[in-house]
Amino acid sequence: MSPSNKSAPHWDVVVIGGGNAALCAALTAAEGGARVIVLESAPQTWRGGNSVHTRNIRCMHDAPQDVLTEAYPEEEFWQDLLKVTAGKTTESLARLVIRESATCRQWMRQHGVHFQPSLSGTLHLSRTNAFFMGGGKALMNAYYRSAERLGVTVRYDTAIDRLEFDGARFLAACSGSERFEGRTCVLACGGFESTLAWQREAWGQNQWGEWTADNFRIRGTRFNMGVMLRHLIDQGADAIGDPTQAHCVAIDARAPLFDGGISTRVDCVSLGIMVNSDAKRFYDEGEDFWPKRYAIWGRLVAAQRGQIGYAIIDAKAIGRFMPAVFTPEKADTLAELASQLSLDPETLVSTVDAFNASCREGRFDHAVLDDCHTEGLEPPKTHWARPIDTPPFFGYALRPGITFTYLGVKVDAEAAVHFAGEPSPNLFAAGEIMAGNVLGQGYTAGVGMTIGTIFGRIAGAQALLASQQFERATDVIA
Repeated sequence: MSPSNKSAPHWDVVVIGGGNAALCAALTAAEGGARVIVLESAPQTWRGGNSVHTRNIRCMHDAPQDVLTEAYPEEEFWQDLLKVTAGKTTESLARLVIRESATCRQWMRQHGVHFQPSLSGTLHLSRTNAFFMGGGKALMNAYYRSAERLGVTVRYDTAIDRLEFDGARFLAACSGSERFEGRTCVLACGGFESTLAWQREAWGQNQWGEWTADNFRIRGTRFNMGVMLRHLIDQGADAIGDPTQAHCVAIDARAPLFDGGISTRVDCVSLGIMVNSDAKRFYDEGEDFWPKRYAIWGRLVAAQRGQIGYAIIDAKAIGRFMPAVFTPEKADTLAELASQLSLDPETLVSTVDAFNASCREGRFDHAVLDDCHTEGLEPPKTHWARPIDTPPFFGYALRPGITFTYLGVKVDAEAAVHFAGEPSPNLFAAGEIMAGNVLGQGYTAGVGMTIGTIFGRIAGAQALLASQQFERATDVIA
């Protein structure tokens, strides 16, 4: 269906989604004069997707910048990303994100976002991450206010269930019987984490016959159902990523099924030990700084029987990590703590005794990769290994918490969605629905917001350009 055979679409840019990436795209296109509509599946109260649960963005910088200390150059950012992804990333796109992150904060400020210094001594992030004043909710509110000023139309409670195409060219987005025709479209509607049946299908059964995903909690929005992702793949869009790979954090087992957000995190793992339901350790708790490694623990817990783990600390750890929302179990003896956590007391005591005996204490410093480590223990604890010997003792039961999934659509540096290896002329993607191009596995704090912000702006700019080209072509035909 060619433009000459019908009236021009009412919208220049149709944005599907209502989180950070979607609003970055909408604002960028609107700044260029485009007629933009944002279609958000959530009601207004729950708008913003996973972005409302965030609090910072990772940014490169070659010298101190306002809320960012020291320097965090491109190569160090790249090496951090390369390490956590184990090479499962598209370097050209990753480096594009990294380089553009150096300049995005001024644009964010122009749209009402305020930053604050990171909290010193907690997460080692003052050098790498800029924190939003008021968190992700305040950021999204600022973007929506800016969108209103720019004349962007926002439709809430509008779940898009299918797209109309002419080959690889987008024509319209449909919600039931309602159609939204557009010259271009930006997909920024998240992954599939909240469709529990899809999670179950992807993860399957483990060696104990358990359906692994049945014990997952979804840290983010309940509205990321993956409808557009499934639809695009069915329509022939090129997919990228593993459906079992995700931002997967070990969170308090008492967290709600959906929308627990960052408050459900438990950040004490590196200060103690982690055991499974057999009261045995299963991974190095001191492998690296927590912001680089916290997102591996959800997957590690998911691989344990019952998909549960237990963080065990003593009184020495209190005050050295961000307080959790949920109160831990507390006891004067390890045996008593084990009983409270439904662990075998004898085994837990034995595990802790073996750990304590292997500790080679040096100069403890949680702010650096210190020399406190274990010897002759498997798995080892590489840093911050101190005997768990000072009562009272504390324990948290933890389960896998999925923030967002990495299966997505393949894009290029212009954020164009690919079909059979070729970019669509007017369909673009940003945020979690394409994050798998950069994040094949693993995570480092704040990089999800970096990807969404940078590719949101790229997608918005490219959608604006494609819309203008459509208009010129239509004028020539007319």
